[in-house]
Amino acid sequence: MDHEHDQPSLEPDNGPSLFGAAAEPAAAYRVLARKYRPTTFVDLIGQEPMVRTLENAFDLGRIHQAYLLTGVRGVGKTTTARILARAFNYELPAKDGRPAIEKPTIHMDELGVHCQAIIDSRHVDVLEMDAASHTGIDDVREIIDNARYRPVMARTKVYIIDEVHMLSKAAFNGLLKTLEEPPEHVKFIFATTEIDKVPVTVRSRCQRFDLRRIDAGLLASHLRGICEKENVAIEPDALAMIARAAEGSARDALSLLDQAIAYGSAHAAGGAIAADDLRLMLGVADKARVIDLFETVMAGDVGRAIALLEDQYNGGADPAQVLLELAEFTHLATRLKLAPETAQSAALTPEEKRRGSDAAERLSVPALTRAWQILMKGVDELRGSQRPLQAADMVLVRLAYAADMPTPGELLKQLGHGAGGAAPASPAPGGSPSRGAPVAIAGGAPALRNQGAARPVAAPASPAPEQQGVAIASFDALVALAEEKRDIRLKLALESDVRLVRFEHGRIEFELAPGGSRDLASALMQKLQAWTNERWMVSIVAAGGAPTIKERRDAQERERRSGLEADPVVAGVLARFPGAQIVAVRSKDEGAGAPEAPDVQYDDMSPDED
Repeated sequence: MDHEHDQPSLEPDNGPSLFGAAAEPAAAYRVLARKYRPTTFVDLIGQEPMVRTLENAFDLGRIHQAYLLTGVRGVGKTTTARILARAFNYELPAKDGRPAIEKPTIHMDELGVHCQAIIDSRHVDVLEMDAASHTGIDDVREIIDNARYRPVMARTKVYIIDEVHMLSKAAFNGLLKTLEEPPEHVKFIFATTEIDKVPVTVRSRCQRFDLRRIDAGLLASHLRGICEKENVAIEPDALAMIARAAEGSARDALSLLDQAIAYGSAHAAGGAIAADDLRLMLGVADKARVIDLFETVMAGDVGRAIALLEDQYNGGADPAQVLLELAEFTHLATRLKLAPETAQSAALTPEEKRRGSDAAERLSVPALTRAWQILMKGVDELRGSQRPLQAADMVLVRLAYAADMPTPGELLKQLGHGAGGAAPASPAPGGSPSRGAPVAIAGGAPALRNQGAARPVAAPASPAPEQQGVAIASFDALVALAEEKRDIRLKLALESDVRLVRFEHGRIEFELAPGGSRDLASALMQKLQAWTNERWMVSIVAAGGAPTIKERRDAQERERRSGLEADPVVAGVLARFPGAQIVAVRSKDEGAGAPEAPDVQYDDMSPDED
């Protein structure tokens, strides 16, 4: 019978199952960094210069054969490479009266024929290679051999090589010829985080784009938009904290946001994810408490500063992170002092702007730079310390005691040697100050020689006449004047770098010794005009200069030493003590009044027993 030959149906039975309706498998979770990866240049944030250049290049038909994308992690190098691959192969059929698109363009308002396959990294003509695992010449030889054949489906065959700096030297050399003259249907896109490791021969064949770190304010705004799409409530301070911790990397920011959503949802209980939860998750200190600690330690209150640090440590903050936060606030105060427009940054909280401006007004630049140096050195100490809290305490002690330490310039003013302080008055020949002439200290306040004496009142100062310039008769007098003015750097430069050609009143010509700075002429002109109240012409010539003062001294020293080595007594001493050498030669006049020091230096080798 016919029904005996019926084959069983292969179609699935959609009827009810013995155990009820079968549950559909749940879709795998996609992390935010992949879910919200940009697919067009419109979605790419923080890289406007590159986008503008590429847009103009595509509109003008000036599309390069190879692109080199460099930048730190997570700024969009691989994403940009895939968007470029889409732009090279963008095709859209005619629809509803709209003309077909059959040429490269970056204006991709909707998915084209090849777009989804390129986005999913499964297009046969867009080949991605990780140079970290394909480093050899054999891998590059395969690319070169396949590049000769035309693409299978798309318009252009695109090779995306990530971490291209990992290729070997032979692989780079093998790629050069094809990279310089590729077939018309081939494009290369390279991505790297270490551009210096890419040979210059490769860089010169590519159009290079340096992708910038994303501004913290822009990154926080981007995260806010993603939270709205994900229906996640989060405090603005928490978003700003994530943006700062990401250090300009969009991928790092999205990974931290993923972690924050998972961590904060357990504590929010239906409310917004709080900034305090983020501080515990990231191990960072409360910004307000960091500023409190900064103000306390810069005021010199060591005890309270140590207590505040211990408070934050008990709350879960890492001592090294606290010091880094202090260094960041020090940098912020310095920028606000030198560039007040920094306060307009959207990445700063209102409290940071207000208290940072207060610190900038209160502290001097030397104090801020000294605090920065102490904190950064302290962070290095903490990295290798077995007791991070105690090490951080000692850093705060150093910072507190250095906060009110005067700078060298202030110290000179206090001693009466600065520009703003008056020199101490000379006593009268009889040994006591002249009547009506007080002894002045920094700031112009008269100093009392004893507590019981009445303070003499200085007469009102009459207007000082115009300062008379100093006459300089010779080059040696100029060197002596530099020493008198305590300009040690200029004095050493005059002695070591100036081969004098011509010296006359108002004019100096010299040859610059090897290693000398070419800025010496301009610096010397400024000093001479300040010291003499006259204009001087200082010029550098190519040759013809006499030996420098240092060269003359060295020559004299060599002559004295060679003559001394020929002396029979000295020669006998050098022969008697192997390894001995003459380190200095001084005359009796030079040694007068100075402590005696051995003129001959020798090793620990003892003389012969005989």
